[in-house]
Amino acid sequence: MSQSIFSHIPCGQTLPLNNIHAVSVSMPELQDVIDYEEQTPQILEKIKSAYPRFVMHPYLKLLASHIKEKYKVSNTYEVVLLSSQKAVDVVSSKYFIHNKIEINEPFGIILVQNGTTQLQKVLKFIQHVGYNLSSRLAQDYLFEIGLLENIHQEELEDKSIAKDIVINELAKAYKQPFENICLTPSGMNAVYCALKGLKPIQERNGKNKLIQLGWLYLDTMNIVEHYFDENKIFYDINNLDLLEEYLKTNGHTISAIITEIPTNPLLQTVDLVRLKELCLKYNIVLVIDATFATPYNLDLKPYADIYIESLTKFACGNADVLMGAIILNENSKISMISQEFFKHADEPYIKDIQRLAFQIKDYEKRMKVISQNTKLLVEYFKKASFVDEIFYCLSPKYASNYQKLMIDENCLTGIVSLTFKKDFKEIYDRLNFSKGPSLGTEFTLLMPYTYLAHYDLILTKDGNEFLEKIGLPINLLRISVGCEDINNIINEFERLEKT
Repeated sequence: MSQSIFSHIPCGQTLPLNNIHAVSVSMPELQDVIDYEEQTPQILEKIKSAYPRFVMHPYLKLLASHIKEKYKVSNTYEVVLLSSQKAVDVVSSKYFIHNKIEINEPFGIILVQNGTTQLQKVLKFIQHVGYNLSSRLAQDYLFEIGLLENIHQEELEDKSIAKDIVINELAKAYKQPFENICLTPSGMNAVYCALKGLKPIQERNGKNKLIQLGWLYLDTMNIVEHYFDENKIFYDINNLDLLEEYLKTNGHTISAIITEIPTNPLLQTVDLVRLKELCLKYNIVLVIDATFATPYNLDLKPYADIYIESLTKFACGNADVLMGAIILNENSKISMISQEFFKHADEPYIKDIQRLAFQIKDYEKRMKVISQNTKLLVEYFKKASFVDEIFYCLSPKYASNYQKLMIDENCLTGIVSLTFKKDFKEIYDRLNFSKGPSLGTEFTLLMPYTYLAHYDLILTKDGNEFLEKIGLPINLLRISVGCEDINNIINEFERLEKT
C-alpha cells in the first residue's frame, strides 16, 4: 500500500482551503460534528464560517454591525440581511414586519425584535427558503467603505457574458430553451420559488395539496411541511401502490409531487415511468430535484415538468458559490407560464454568477471523471471487509428503467453512502479526506449525514425509532466522490483494512 495523498485538515478550516467564500468547513472528527450540533463554546472558537444558509458568514456579521451603526438601530432590534428587497417583501409579509426607519441599500434588510420567538422563526425561514445575502456582495460593499483591506482573489468570467454562459451551459445540458431557465440565490430558493409558482395553478384548478415522495433533503422537507397549506408525505418511494391508492381518492386535489432523483442520502430512484403515468392520469405537476443525478448522468426530460438544481454542488465543483436554478421542461405545458415560477426568484449577485460561469464550463468533463470514479469505488466497496451496506445511484429493482435513464451505463452519479462493520467514530476520524457539509466537489468530501442533518433524531428514543422506520442509518457516511486519481481514493480507504 503506497502512502496516501490525503492529509488531516484541522477543524474550522474552510473547504476549499483558504477561501473566504467556501460553503463547507472541515469537521475532521465525529466529536467536532457533535460539538457543532450542540454549539459548544470550543467549537464556535474554531468554526467561524460554514454552510451559509446555516451559519452567518463573518462578512455578513460585519456588515450587519455596520448597518446597525449607520442607521442608529436600537439594540432591541436585530439587523437581518437578505438577498434583495424582493426577499424583504416575502419575509415581511409572512411575519408582519415593517421597518420603522427608511433604509436604502443594494440588498435587503429587516429589523426584528431581539429576544422574541419571531426572530428565530424569521432566521429559520430564511435558512429554509434560501434568501441569503451573498458573501461576495458583502465583501465588495465592505471593501468599498473601507472596512475590508482586500478582496479575495479568484478567477471570474467577464461580467457582460457571465450569465449567458451559465444559462447556455444549463440549456445545453438539460436540452431546454434558454428562456426556460432561471437562476436563484441558492438551491433551496429554487425549490421554494418553483413550488410557490404552483399556487396560481392550485387556485385555478382547486388543487390545494403537495405530495413529498421519499425522504428528501432536510430543508426541502421543511419547505413542504411549514410553508404549504396542505401536504402529504410518502417516505417509501419503492411502494407506489400506496401512492396510487391515495390518488384514486385524492388525485383531483394534488397540484404537484416533489421528489429527488436519486434521493439524498440513500440514492434511491422511484420507478419514474410509473410515477409519470400517474401524474399524467391525474394532471399532477412533477417537480424533480436533479442535483444528484445531474443532466450528464440521467436523462429526466421525459419525466420532469420542473427541474431544480443546486448549482452549488456539481455545477460549481469547488464549493464556493451559493446558487440554484429552476428549469422548466419545454415538453410540459407548465413551461407556458414561466413567469409564475420565475417572478419569485431573486437575481444572484453578479460576482457569484461570474465565479460560477468560470467553473461551470468544466461541468460535463468533471461529471465524466466523477461518475467513472464512483463506479470503480463502488466495485471496490463491494469487496471491502469493513463495509456493511452500500447505497449508490439507482435501485436495481428498476433495471429496465435504469437503462432508459442512464446516459452512459458505465457511469454512476457521484455520491455513495456507506454503513460499516467497524466502529463508525473510529472510521470517520481515521480517514483523511475533506470532511464537512455539502457535496459535488472536485475533491472527495465526506459527511456523517444523519449527524449533520438530523442530529435531533439521534438524541431521542422516538427519533431513533423514526430513523429505523424510514431506513436511515444513524452511522451513515455520505461520500461525494472527487476527481482525484481513483487509485489514490481507494488507497485512502484501504487504510481501514489494516485496523
